[in-house]
Amino acid sequence: MKTLLKSLKITIAFCLFFSVCYILILWVFALVAGPNKGNAELVTLNGKVVGAANVGQQFTKDIYFWGRPSAVDYTADGSGGSNKGPTNEEYLAEVEARIDTFLIHHPYLNRKDVPAEMVTASGSGLDPNITRQCAYVQIKRIAKARGMNESDIQDIVNKHIEKPFLSLFGTEKINVLKLNVALDEANKSIIAEK
Repeated sequence: MKTLLKSLKITIAFCLFFSVCYILILWVFALVAGPNKGNAELVTLNGKVVGAANVGQQFTKDIYFWGRPSAVDYTADGSGGSNKGPTNEEYLAEVEARIDTFLIHHPYLNRKDVPAEMVTASGSGLDPNITRQCAYVQIKRIAKARGMNESDIQDIVNKHIEKPFLSLFGTEKINVLKLNVALDEANKSIIAEK
């Protein structure tokens, strides 16, 4: 009986620690050391919030850069992948359909030039970033749709490349929402038309 009581006390202590204290410690750490005091970074355009920078959104118009596909239709309350392996026939058909769609909008590319991440969903389904290569292959389409010079769009892309933390951890990335907002700010006339 003595051992049972001791085990019960330890269990209650650990439950309190991990359900309350641990969460409070993480919350205080996020407030002090995290970006934006632990809150999502909100992106604004013309004084209006257009989204959170850390959650991917779907862009399908030719005037915008596209992000990675989502297996969960970009719903932040249910992130996750498809759990289909690379030999699953349904998955392969889905990827082939995405490649075909990408090539329709980018007729200047060959099949081998389509970046894999533009046709495969991320593990969370909410990846807000793309690589430099993914941005560069879309520049020609966007320049034509916006009536802008490709070099001007490439300059905007280059300004939005985020380097790895301490040049060691992670890879270069470009936040799609921030990039599209920068495009809209640089080319305001297109927004009025579309």
